[in-house]
Amino acid sequence: MRLTTTKKLMTGAAALALMANAAFAQDAIELIYSDTVSPTDIRSETLQTEFGDCLGVGFDFQPFHGATLFEQGTELTAMQRGNLDMGNLAPFDFQNQVPSTSVLGTPFLFRDYEHMRAVYDSDVIDDMLAEIEETAEVKVLAFPYIGARHIGYVGDERIMTPEDLDGVQLRMPPGEGWQFVGEAMGATPVPVPFTEVYTALQTGAIDGQDNGFPATRSMKFDEVLTHIGTTSHLIASNLFTISLETWNELTPEQQTTVQDCADGFEAALDAITLQQEADLAAEIAANGVDVYMPDNAAFREHVLGVYRASEYSADWPEGLVEAIGDM
Repeated sequence: MRLTTTKKLMTGAAALALMANAAFAQDAIELIYSDTVSPTDIRSETLQTEFGDCLGVGFDFQPFHGATLFEQGTELTAMQRGNLDMGNLAPFDFQNQVPSTSVLGTPFLFRDYEHMRAVYDSDVIDDMLAEIEETAEVKVLAFPYIGARHIGYVGDERIMTPEDLDGVQLRMPPGEGWQFVGEAMGATPVPVPFTEVYTALQTGAIDGQDNGFPATRSMKFDEVLTHIGTTSHLIASNLFTISLETWNELTPEQQTTVQDCADGFEAALDAITLQQEADLAAEIAANGVDVYMPDNAAFREHVLGVYRASEYSADWPEGLVEAIGDM
């Protein structure tokens, strides 16, 4: 088949386009990300639109959701070994390497969302963040809010005080720090991966779990739960984190882009989560789950007493809890 001059030009242009695309694929900065929430969760969707798309053509952002790449609690090690670039971690993920971070996972540390955001927007934990970089070799880019955690369970009676949790098999995420939260609340903590909680509730392997309303709805826990006591014991944010090795390979301009996009992701997810909490509490209650407020003063007094008497308080930076409380 003979090619006309026009077709030759078109064929040549297509070849050049393919070569340009191949060159872009080689030059783009690959960022592999892992977390535990499902791909259809609003957190995953917001991450893509506000962070992944924000990065632009110079980056190749590859998110893996639903713990399909790394199991919950293993992401930090994966980043340190060079197998993962980014993750959305909990304070407890750092606890073994940076013990001072345990204070950020202390129940009732924050009064509400505004208090939590004021702390993270200040310089009060700058020394801790520097220690995370030096010891854990990752950089915290942002603290996106994922909701206040409450106690949801299957049962006949309302749980009003820590004493009522005695003997209750309460799912907590795997990890020593998480398990201690459940113990301090008065329950018998059971480590269950996030993706297995629904089945564990359904089969009676656990009596309850602690998550916020957005996670409860996205994972359909409210299909099984009978009660949700709004303890708000953890005003929860993740640590949106990048491997320090990956970060240091970026140019200053690329670092600015990544940080700006992380800030945008944090702001967007905060707003979405706050709206979801307001909407879903009423919606879940309307669908038949008993949503009520327990004696949170009793929970707070009990939990903080347990923490102050524990080995964890020895790792808290001197004066930090008081400084946070005064804000």
